[in-house]
This record gives sequence, structure tokens and C-alpha cells, in this order.
Amino acid sequence: MSVTDRPVHPPNASASDPGESDAEASAALSPDETFHILQTFRRRESIRYLLREDGPVKMRDVAEHVAAREHETTVAELTSAQRQRVYIPLYQSHLPKLDTAGVIEYDKPRGIVRPTERLESFRPYLEAAAAPTNAEPDRADREASPNGQRRSVAALGAIVALLLAIAAEALQISGVVFGAAIVALVLVAVAVF
Repeated sequence: MSVTDRPVHPPNASASDPGESDAEASAALSPDETFHILQTFRRRESIRYLLREDGPVKMRDVAEHVAAREHETTVAELTSAQRQRVYIPLYQSHLPKLDTAGVIEYDKPRGIVRPTERLESFRPYLEAAAAPTNAEPDRADREASPNGQRRSVAALGAIVALLLAIAAEALQISGVVFGAAIVALVLVAVAVF
């Protein structure tokens, strides 16, 4: 959506409000809208990147930043496939959603992303999220973590191997030890350290 396509007034305001200022016309997003936008890792990283940059940026640069963060690597070490898997959803979905919400101005044909004044309202949320805590990461971030996936697959493989060894009578252990081993492996499979 280009700047000229965006409504001048919020949906609940009438066009005849003579005292409405530009600041009121670009009112802050509701908490539900804000949290919906911050719901996905790719939108959060796009916003984080735009908050660090000064002025308009190329959409390709946003996609490369997000892909590098998602794959826990650098932009220089990204593969073409990693770039493309992030570029397409950003191009088709995430950046248009940010544009529609008035967080950015996205010139899709030119591949240019311009921050708006609404972008700054996300800074406190992202800074709070970046602060070190003992809180568990959200499910989407945990699932996107290659290390978490490897750990889960390894733990589930160990459970299967343990069960097969007991079934083949190659391993003789008590029920208590067996139960403790299974519980420990399940906790490793679902935990994110």
C-alpha cells in the first residue's frame, strides 16, 4: 500500500473532525495490533533492523538481516536458498502487513522500505525482549532454532534406542532406572536451554 492509498483518518474517526492533528491521525496502534505485529520472528527482526537503520533501506537488506538472524549466521555466509526462504514471505506477507498497519511505507515495485513514526513505538517492546531473562522463548522462536531441533531429535533417538535395547533384551535395567531415563530424555527433547 502506498502512502497515497493509506487512509488519512483512522477507521473510527470521521473525515469532518476539523480539530484533528496529524499526530492524532497517526494514532498509536492498539495493544492487540502491536502484539499481533510482533507475533512472528520475521516481523520482529524486520522492525529491529529498521530501528537501527537511518532512513529508507532496500527490502533485500532487510531480508538478508532476517535470514542471517534466523539461521544464526552472518549475511556473508548465507546460502541462496536461506535468503530465498526468507525473502519471499517478507515480500509477499510480512512487509505488506507492516505497511497496512502504517509501521512502514513499502514500495514493493522498487523494493524500498521506509520507516514511519509508528515504527518507534515498537522499540520498548523489542528492548524488553532483548533484555536477559530466564523466560522461555516463544514456540515459534524455539521451533526456528536449529540447535533446539537437533537436541530434540537426538533425545527422541536416544529414547527409541533405549526402548529397542530393552525389547531385544540387550539391556537389563530396573523399572525405576528405565522410568527416570525416559523422563530425563523427554525433558531434554522438549526443553530449550
